[in-house]
Amino acid sequence: MATSAIQEIIAIPEGKICDYIDQTFRNNTPEEYVRQTIEKRLVNEHKYSKERIKVEFTIQSGTNKPRVDLAIFPEGCIEFTQEHIKIIVECKNENIDRLNRDSGVGQLQSYMSVCVNCEWGLWTNGKDKVVLRKEQNAGGNFQFVEWNDIPSADGSLEDIDRPKRTTLKKAVEDNLLFVFRTCHNHIYALDGFPKDKAFFEFLKIIFCKIEDERNAPNPLEFYATSKERKNQDGQLTVTTRINKIFKRVKGKPQYKRIFDDSDEIQLSPRSLAYVVSELQKYNLLNTNIDIKGKAYEEIVRVNFRGNRGEFFTPRNVVDMVVKMIAPKNHEKVCDVSCGTGGFLVSAMLEVVKKLKNEMINDLGKPESEWTFEEQTLCRNRIKEIASTNFFGFDINRDLVKATKMNMVMNNDGSGNILRTNSLLPPHQWSAGFRAKLAEALNISEQEIISHKSIGFFDIILTNPPFGSRISIIDNSILEQYDLGHIWRKNGSNVWEKTQTLQSSAPPEQLFVERCIQLLKPKGRLGIVLPDSILGNPNLGYMRQWLIKCTHIVASIDLHADTFQPYTGVQTSILILQKKTEAEITEEERTHLQRDYHIFMAILDRIGHDKRGNPVFVRDEHGNELLTPEEDNVIELGMTADGTRTQQQISKVKIIDDQTKDVPKVFEKWKRGEGFEW
Repeated sequence: MATSAIQEIIAIPEGKICDYIDQTFRNNTPEEYVRQTIEKRLVNEHKYSKERIKVEFTIQSGTNKPRVDLAIFPEGCIEFTQEHIKIIVECKNENIDRLNRDSGVGQLQSYMSVCVNCEWGLWTNGKDKVVLRKEQNAGGNFQFVEWNDIPSADGSLEDIDRPKRTTLKKAVEDNLLFVFRTCHNHIYALDGFPKDKAFFEFLKIIFCKIEDERNAPNPLEFYATSKERKNQDGQLTVTTRINKIFKRVKGKPQYKRIFDDSDEIQLSPRSLAYVVSELQKYNLLNTNIDIKGKAYEEIVRVNFRGNRGEFFTPRNVVDMVVKMIAPKNHEKVCDVSCGTGGFLVSAMLEVVKKLKNEMINDLGKPESEWTFEEQTLCRNRIKEIASTNFFGFDINRDLVKATKMNMVMNNDGSGNILRTNSLLPPHQWSAGFRAKLAEALNISEQEIISHKSIGFFDIILTNPPFGSRISIIDNSILEQYDLGHIWRKNGSNVWEKTQTLQSSAPPEQLFVERCIQLLKPKGRLGIVLPDSILGNPNLGYMRQWLIKCTHIVASIDLHADTFQPYTGVQTSILILQKKTEAEITEEERTHLQRDYHIFMAILDRIGHDKRGNPVFVRDEHGNELLTPEEDNVIELGMTADGTRTQQQISKVKIIDDQTKDVPKVFEKWKRGEGFEW
């Protein structure tokens, strides 16, 4: 049994970073960031023990004594000398090209040449990667041959070229982000596609990868060997293999709304072979949700940020809102402006966690001990929930596809992600949209005709587009909304709605009312809104309307840097609960509204700065702090189950983020106020 680490806190000097391998403080540079990411990959993905890895190891090269970034030695090595080095890793910042005369791949080759037993080398700048194997040719001379990857400590050469299901690896830290970014940039540069086109070609490959992982117990077909990658015939073989998988993808009912029968992978064989070789070693289905989400959403942001006032909500804020709303297994959840699907994925994960806890209690054993039948039962239940209880709408066709992909990667199903303008009168929604929505809700299409009869959902979570630049001027849209009309104060200083429509209205104001219309009575709304709605004196009528129609449960004032580096707009989170018609009628009759408490919080620390860089907890002297983190690293060795587990204690910085604290405080407050959800 692993022992607990001593919970000591260590201060990091300004401008320094603590090395993952040897705990030495080093300068915090872009090159160092690349090295730290590679170090974590070597230990957690490739299973090399930290004792086998030496940082900035000095070697002799003629009269020079350069230091290699990372030197990896054989298992059980006692003498850590130059002649015992097995693998050399060189890490550069992203501005260094692989062909650079002094710091490119040639430097790595020179280091490998003077280390007689060094068989492998890896060169990377964080966005490009080259792996070399030093091999002896028929003439007895050494040559450098490019491979897909270095071998793992617990793997074989065969696994590099064609991984098995048992050897697929869960991605760690930012490695998947590096791979996604590298693949996307490779497609963009090599095939000459615009960024959005490159993005969707990349998505096709991701779909193929996930389909291949799910195609158990058949052997994996998503692979490209090192030899196939290097020659035209091999690249064509890879293309044929992946096209067969994509044909299966298009034939799956859940993907019919994503791909047409005529869709084809349009990457060049060379580019396709490269992307496949970079992705093939990972187990995307079992990789941690946060790691997948960060990698995927970062790629989406690059392609779609801010086109229509859309600034995607940071994951920590999304998770905070979802935990406060606390969705249940049976509740229907919708995002009316779903973007990349962050709210839906987070809500789905929260529901899945509750479902698994219920099964653990019912079965009386942890998930790790479930039988195949019990695991299948759980997966089927998750798929059922995804297909019946989760809905996402967006006007952007590309974002609809992006959300479906996000749901597929995380929840084994794309849910009901549909394209529409959520603000349109329901009778103007397309026939196809209304038919699909009615089918998913198990209602008649005739019920989707008026803004007065669309209260279908228990929960809505959303971040609508903001801004006067995209104001709504269409009278047929404005007339559905109380907030689409002009309001004036009467003699009693109370706002009253007139029959005159506004000439234009910012979309976020109308989205608030549309969300309330879509909620069932007592339904809950978590929404991101600009602070002007809460503080602008001219919008007092909107606050009066909210008090009339909803129970204002919580207001969270977000930090000014929340949406940086994309926009500096000041925002808040509102948690609202829709009143019943009986409640509204009674309050209007008596002219009385009961007093109640509202949960309020101000987030001073959001975990990143205005440039988007992470912000860490500091001591009173301004030094960043480290705290121990436990990693279980499986290494070669023999125990009852064929492996031994060695506990590795690493020290990590503490992200200065208050979003994790809010749900805990809110839950305690909510219980005290008597809320039943």
